Amino acid sequence: MPFDSTCKFIAENFPQDIATWLLGKPVTLTKIEPSELSVEPIRADSLIGLQSKNEIFHIEFQVDPKPDVPFREADYFLRLHRIFPEKSVRQIVIYLRKTNSSLVYQDTFILGRMRHSYEVIRLWECDVEQFLDLPGLLPFAALSKTNNPKEILATVARKIEKIPEERARSNIAASTAVLAGLLYSRDVITQILRQDIMKESTMYQAIKAEGFQQGIEQGMARGERSGVEHRICYRRSLLLRLLNRRLGVIPSELIAQIDTLPLHKLEDLGEALLDFREEADLSDWFQSHS
Repeated sequence: MPFDSTCKFIAENFPQDIATWLLGKPVTLTKIEPSELSVEPIRADSLIGLQSKNEIFHIEFQVDPKPDVPFREADYFLRLHRIFPEKSVRQIVIYLRKTNSSLVYQDTFILGRMRHSYEVIRLWECDVEQFLDLPGLLPFAALSKTNNPKEILATVARKIEKIPEERARSNIAASTAVLAGLLYSRDVITQILRQDIMKESTMYQAIKAEGFQQGIEQGMARGERSGVEHRICYRRSLLLRLLNRRLGVIPSELIAQIDTLPLHKLEDLGEALLDFREEADLSDWFQSHS
């Protein structure tokens, strides 16, 4: 199961725990359905919408940084404001896996006179203690700031076994296993987390339903193979829209070259286009990356 979908599951099933972490108090939050944002297209798996009486919270979890995040945050902000004009909108992007990319420090989208800012949290910079007291936060503990991540995962496992409600216990165990796959090998995870608890969870059943090689094992192995082609198509489409907006109509021969790029080169182009000023810059990029 994709890691962002796992985080979405946690946020939607343990909203007060998420609110306690991000807002400092257990505010009662209700879910916003992606269908409420009537403008298309929109990625339903990337929008975690929660609302209180006076405020909208758009939370987005990212495994790795993507150059289109600032644009997407601005886009979502306007959609949310259009539907809920009476409420303030707070946006938080949470990066899960440690990286040296400068993209994880971007918190602003600028286009002409338009400037839109949002909050960014890098999980590996967060103190582990804040994730150990509430069940819905336990899956994030092993990815946070700690000198002994394996011991933290063992601590999380012990705390999971003490959760009194069976469904919550199994769902938290499965969610922890999936996110731990970003840092640990499958063998380490299966040694520390009890498989019998995880197999009773709705998370585990959802993973199996998506066909990820007997479910949670594939999440641990950092699967998502079936989603690669979808991500390539989505990234290619987004890049073409951004290039058209920045450079004007792109010649067909350059579009044909973009269509042949693998995912990692699409990501490189997405970062490079921020510095493009004219069509020649795109041609030069292809020459230097051929």
